[in-house]
Amino acid sequence: MRLLQLGLLLALASGLTAILIYITGVSNLYKSQPLDEEDFQALQALQTHFHKCVSANGLGLQALSGEDYCKVTIKFPSDTIPKWKDPKTGELEGLSFDFNLCEAVATWEQVRNSSTILTKEFIDALPNGWEDYAWRRINKGVLLNHCKNKTLCMEKLSLVLPETPPYLPRQFGRCAVIGNSGDLLKTKFGREIDGYEVVIRENGAPIQNYSDYVGKKSTFRLLNRGSAKALDKVVELDERREEVLIVKTTIHDIMNKLIREVPIKNPVYLMLGGSFGSAAKGTGLKALEFALSICESVDMYGFTVDPGYKEWTRYFSESRQGHTPLHGRAYYQMMECLGLIKIHSPMRADPNRVVKWVPSRGTIRAARIASEKLLKRVGAGSSDPLAACSIIKKQVEREPVALSNLRKVASDHQKYVKGTTMYPLEHSLGDGVLCTEPAS
Repeated sequence: MRLLQLGLLLALASGLTAILIYITGVSNLYKSQPLDEEDFQALQALQTHFHKCVSANGLGLQALSGEDYCKVTIKFPSDTIPKWKDPKTGELEGLSFDFNLCEAVATWEQVRNSSTILTKEFIDALPNGWEDYAWRRINKGVLLNHCKNKTLCMEKLSLVLPETPPYLPRQFGRCAVIGNSGDLLKTKFGREIDGYEVVIRENGAPIQNYSDYVGKKSTFRLLNRGSAKALDKVVELDERREEVLIVKTTIHDIMNKLIREVPIKNPVYLMLGGSFGSAAKGTGLKALEFALSICESVDMYGFTVDPGYKEWTRYFSESRQGHTPLHGRAYYQMMECLGLIKIHSPMRADPNRVVKWVPSRGTIRAARIASEKLLKRVGAGSSDPLAACSIIKKQVEREPVALSNLRKVASDHQKYVKGTTMYPLEHSLGDGVLCTEPAS
């Protein structure tokens, strides 16, 4: 009996020790690091440059300091007349919008280092990936009993689920993301757009009959649910039929049927990305997110961000209701003044326009390190790029990346991360990334 009691006590003690070790590990993972004087100076420098940048480039927008080193308010001129109403409350959109620069610099840097295409490797590496996640990427997946029948789920995803990422961070140089705004008809950007290495378009935006304004080239196309259900029509928009189609929502039986029976030979993938809240919604932001995950520099056209912009318009059809147009304009101006994108519009039509007062890469890097500490991000303050990995698994067997075939900046990045692939944890951008590292 004493032996039984002793064994029970030892088991309890071992269990308690394991729990304490786990709690200690998790606590250390999220342990806050105090900011030093250099960190505060970095955040102050970011604020200073950001305010000047918005004033110099925002065409009437102004940035005001918030209650701490991170928060700013972007304000529209008082004579701006909003038109968009919240469909739930009926209230008109406001003229000032609050942003957190610390969250922005930390989160977007994570995007730049991540793969944003859903892969089988990601689902397999995610704890309970098939039971807890995979079914969410299938239309009516709730009926699949949490993918208990993995074979059935795999069958539904197979046509859009590569084993490993088809693209790498910084794989491409200059990229252009083309929105659908009616403002595109005010300036003939076509030839300029065709000069980019990569052109990313959205949903059902046509090229034919509008090429003087929107160009002919198209490399990728981001699709919402409605456009994805009409894949047979979408592939006809590019006369070369070479666009890579990326669906930001779920795979649908209709899509699978079209891919098989039309057949659609374009690569089709599902996007893997994070949530950026309500500041800027829709396919446009997801297209920018995807672009920043594969491109060295990103320019945007056709997002209607000039003064007088109060409602959504499209260059190929009647106006649509859209969502928070002024908030979106403020968000994109924030992105430009953090050095993430460059805006092209009728009032910013000069291709050689210099975005003034953009913080230097050194300033952004120092501010990001300080921000990660302040926000208690995973791996904050570490010089190791893999410190942000909250889940680490070994990579599946794959052909080694031929670094000599990559652009130098992409090759250097692969060396820097030691061949590791980083995936965003959807809706949990602050909780680190899922990493798969080479097996040897």
